[in-house]
Amino acid sequence: MFRFKKTIRKSGKPQSVELESGDLNKKISQIQNYFAQTEDLKLQMLTWADQTCALIYLESLVQSASIQTLVIDALLEPSPDDIEQKLTAVEVKKSSDLILIGKYMLEGHCVIVTESDSTAIAIPVAKSQDRAIQEPKGEQIIKGAHDGFIESLSTNLYLLRTRMTNPKLKVKYLTLGRVTNTKVAMIYMDGFADPKVVAECEKRLSAIDLEYLYSTENIDEMLEEHPLSPFPQALQTERPDRTVAYLLEGKISIIVDGSPVALILPITFFSFFQTPDDYNRRWIIGSFYRLLRLVSFLLAICLPAIYIATVSYHSEVLPIGILYSVKVALTYVPLPPILEALVMQIILELLKEAAIRLPSPISQTIGIVGGLVIGTAVVEAQLVSNTMIVVIGLTAIASFGNPVNEFGTSLRVLGFPMMIAASLFGFFGISIMLMLIFIHLCKIETLGIPYFAPFGPFQGKENFKDVLLRLPLWMVNKSSRKAEFGLIKQTILGRWKRP
Repeated sequence: MFRFKKTIRKSGKPQSVELESGDLNKKISQIQNYFAQTEDLKLQMLTWADQTCALIYLESLVQSASIQTLVIDALLEPSPDDIEQKLTAVEVKKSSDLILIGKYMLEGHCVIVTESDSTAIAIPVAKSQDRAIQEPKGEQIIKGAHDGFIESLSTNLYLLRTRMTNPKLKVKYLTLGRVTNTKVAMIYMDGFADPKVVAECEKRLSAIDLEYLYSTENIDEMLEEHPLSPFPQALQTERPDRTVAYLLEGKISIIVDGSPVALILPITFFSFFQTPDDYNRRWIIGSFYRLLRLVSFLLAICLPAIYIATVSYHSEVLPIGILYSVKVALTYVPLPPILEALVMQIILELLKEAAIRLPSPISQTIGIVGGLVIGTAVVEAQLVSNTMIVVIGLTAIASFGNPVNEFGTSLRVLGFPMMIAASLFGFFGISIMLMLIFIHLCKIETLGIPYFAPFGPFQGKENFKDVLLRLPLWMVNKSSRKAEFGLIKQTILGRWKRP
């Protein structure tokens, strides 16, 4: 059900402003005033067919060589043709609306204004400064493609279309951000995606009213239905192969011009445990690692809480040898277990943030200092027990093992209320917290799709394929499986005849 609660401010489209007719200087002045007399707005006067015309463009957005070869050289050639017929090498646009002319110039067009004509001619000569296509550092894989999205929307669409040479791949453009006028692409496979989900997504995108739109994360924040939930409700990826895989599953991708991140909607809880590596190696290995990630989900949120509950309330569950070692380690530690865990988790988060913000050589030093020097020092100073260092280390490894960094961060955040519940009620507190978490997962939706599907609500067995396990392709594809089993049956019975 649609519960879009963001504050929406309606604002009408800007009214059109017509260029002045007749006087060329008035037209030039009108365009210059529209751009607030900016100094990167360049003006070049030309003479064509015994009349003076003005070539106007934003120097920071156009390619000077393209202007010279496509526009100036063509106009200087003696010919009775008009300007549109002379500029046959490019797509020419005409308009007398100042707002539309300004939009063309901000997209990298140069504008020709003449005294005799009331309309201006826009020629595309945009500058391209894209960075090289390379693998995303946050989503590296062992096998498979090693390219990733960049900040150019056209390049990102190129990466998708080269993988999906299908006419059913559909792109819809929107412009969001009243000040930034950012171009946004909504991409889906026509015939694969549910038309109701597509219509709902387009409705929500059109309802977004922002002053500024910087990146895909801004759209993610505006589209999520449960902003207080700790779990991400849309998957963000920089990998084209992963995006294409979700498009073939009927998902919708949203890409913002200027951002290398694609937003995938609607998404489910179990999608955050899948990686392209699962499908680039044998299904048994892929299934093993997917189950390992699901186990890491429970370890990341429960392991410190289990330690706190065990040493505080339920020490009888430990064998005598382990219990003796734990109690000896805690004898001279002045802090209670809950404070031990909270302090070490906060130190871990600080070290992670420091390693991210600093240059690579220094961040490696920070990791060594934090992991060895500080860890050894706090144990020798008897501020934290050895067991707590092991628990926090295993918790960090479990959270960092998740393929999606944002989801791993959510797991570490959930660990704090879990530790508090364990310190107050022991194992009973952990059980209550886990129950509340799974109830919350079964309750929330993304674009009308249950977040915890196919478990909440429980669906048929056909929907459980490729969820917990990475099943082989012949088993997922029902038609090919039937064909293969039919061929085997005919071969066994001796009825297979060659033509």
